[in-house]
Amino acid sequence: MSESGMSAGGGLREEASPRFYHETFKFHVDVEGQLVRVRFGERVTSEEIASYAKELRLHPDFKPTFAEIVDLRETRDLELQAADFLRLADHVDPFDSKAKRAFVVQTSVQDHAARMHKILRGQRSISIFHSLEDAEDWIRS
Repeated sequence: MSESGMSAGGGLREEASPRFYHETFKFHVDVEGQLVRVRFGERVTSEEIASYAKELRLHPDFKPTFAEIVDLRETRDLELQAADFLRLADHVDPFDSKAKRAFVVQTSVQDHAARMHKILRGQRSISIFHSLEDAEDWIRS
């Protein structure tokens, strides 16, 4: 695969910043669009989310004020306890409290996890969607 990024419409375009691939997540920092896109795999744990946050902080193009689209649609197994949600929201999350964040979900488990994060972060700048297109439209609005 080439070092391409997805455009806001879902098509491919060349990017200066390549995607980051990990065993359980993939992310891309779009500097021009000031947007981070992350897609998690079938199994998600607090350690994997912390690993994503760490790699993102280390990325030379990342800024905490960027918007984020979190795609959870492939996730089937969310191994998160109440204490994990609190730790992730309070100590691990690399984004500024004013950054726009969109979660894309399909199942009630995914929706619950996204809502927990939204509540614990106390942010109105987090929204939950059932389609990537709706999330992209909201981020651009």
